[in-house]
Amino acid sequence: MTTANDKAIVKNYFNAVGFDRWRRIYGDTEEVNKVQKDIRFGHQQTIDTVTQWLKADGNLPQISVCDAGCGVGSLSIPLAKAGATVSASDISEKMVTEAEQKAKLALGNTDNISFAVQDLESLSGKYHTVICLDVLIHYPTEDAAKMISHLASLADSRLILSFAPKTLFLVVLKKIGEFFPGPSKTTRAYQHKESEIIRILLDNGFHIERKGATSTSFYYSDILEAVRD
Repeated sequence: MTTANDKAIVKNYFNAVGFDRWRRIYGDTEEVNKVQKDIRFGHQQTIDTVTQWLKADGNLPQISVCDAGCGVGSLSIPLAKAGATVSASDISEKMVTEAEQKAKLALGNTDNISFAVQDLESLSGKYHTVICLDVLIHYPTEDAAKMISHLASLADSRLILSFAPKTLFLVVLKKIGEFFPGPSKTTRAYQHKESEIIRILLDNGFHIERKGATSTSFYYSDILEAVRD
């Protein structure tokens, strides 16, 4: 399967059945099953870790942030509320529309946050910090390397990534899960070795500043903060 086909599958998924599924997961409705509720909890932990890192630096009102693959704004909105200038984007038009509506309700004044329907490849500009959370799961390793290099070119100072770690346990767990596909499991889920992601970041002139990890029953994510040398 080519990258273009993978991207089309992801775009169509998140503009159709996937949108309703993930809007429930990212929201606060009780209309979620046990697995979805666990994924919501895990994803929020990843969001909280990154938010805490950025707030701890004490300079959010002075920096620009690119939230690549913003979903419904789970990270973009709290960062904008804390004073950062946020450019948020997602491949799904439905996700972006939902994020814009949530931002208006949460912030009122949205002068320091903007949203766009864009895939990662088409992003341009320069930002102090580029963040891409839970998106690399849609990219095989060879394409992930190209994408990370592209995101790195947009970051003046820092790049923060999260990804599904590739460990023996999780590989086996994923294989077992493939025998029990749910009705909305329509996209591939690629895992990545942390050492390989770090190597890509080093090759692009960054060093690792902070690491984090989230692990729940059904959600696993490694988080890396890379700072330009």
